[in-house]
Amino acid sequence: MTLLYTEVEEELRASVRDLLADRCGPDAVLKRIESDAPYDMDLWKTLAHQIGVAGLLVPEEYGGAGATAREVAVVLEELGRAVAPVPFLTSAVLATKALLEVGEEDLVRELASGDVTAALAVPLSASPYRPLPETVTVGEDGTLSGQVRAVAGADVADVLLVPVGAELYRVAAEHARVEVVPSLDLTRPIATVTFAGAPATALGRFDARRVLAFGAGLLASEQLGVAEWCLDTTLAYIKERHQFARPIGSFQAIKHRMADLWLDVVRARAAARNAADLLAASSAPASDPPAPSGASGGAGADAELAAAVAAAWCSEATLHVAEESVQLHGGIGMTWEHPVHLYLKRAKAAQIALGAPGAHEDAVAELADLPGPV
Repeated sequence: MTLLYTEVEEELRASVRDLLADRCGPDAVLKRIESDAPYDMDLWKTLAHQIGVAGLLVPEEYGGAGATAREVAVVLEELGRAVAPVPFLTSAVLATKALLEVGEEDLVRELASGDVTAALAVPLSASPYRPLPETVTVGEDGTLSGQVRAVAGADVADVLLVPVGAELYRVAAEHARVEVVPSLDLTRPIATVTFAGAPATALGRFDARRVLAFGAGLLASEQLGVAEWCLDTTLAYIKERHQFARPIGSFQAIKHRMADLWLDVVRARAAARNAADLLAASSAPASDPPAPSGASGGAGADAELAAAVAAAWCSEATLHVAEESVQLHGGIGMTWEHPVHLYLKRAKAAQIALGAPGAHEDAVAELADLPGPV
């Protein structure tokens, strides 16, 4: 196990960062979220076709890159740094992981190409440690009826993956009503998805805890990217902003606050990289049966523990760094034109995505067999 980045990972990072710098600067993101189409699907196609990010988790025999959670984490870091409005987390991570778990090869191949996107029809706030809300039912004719709220990525998905009980169903997006609703994070819209006798295909048994824990562990890397941008941008600002004929960064009070933020980010990086490394080590090929969720030992249990640690720490640390970034920017940080508010909103929305910090902390205590209060 290593927390350091490999040469391949750094090359992947450079490719993604260069493309985002060219196509997804702060002004472009602000302009897009003010439009009727917040997601930049042209950018997504470029990321998928030229760099291959859509198929990172997909084995080579299914048309993917055969990479691991480590490479996915690097891409998420860069997407977080740019608050890029693309469906990578929802399609290339959550939906792809769900399909690999049930052994659905055909749709996985389509997702790997980037020409088709999918969304897992669960609330963005769904916790890995609690049963999913039972709001969708299967009719006698195999159709689905019901409603799922706060689904991320549904408005740009071609296919919806719908958990019903212990089964996963495939529904073409055209057979569902998708209504975008107001959300705090304008770069990751959420929608209410309604099914009314929607034709569906059963794909297989679905382990929600395993898939959502995997997503939460990798979401920590996106949060790390958000925190790194906030730290770097704030550092640059306090070096340039002068007050009383000196840079405000030279004041001791500011130095102490920045030192605390740096420690938050370093710890977040360690937690996120550890989670990505163990998730990569624990991911079995699609043909192998998945390890039981919450198993008492083995790589699967270590990975779930690492994911819970990363999710708990990075959620809180990233929000703190973003809040401090807004404050240290002073008045300009409160304006719409400065992009720091996008990062604060992403940090706050991500804090409660795929389980709140408290839920992950409780999971850490359970998985690590920590004694409860006396």
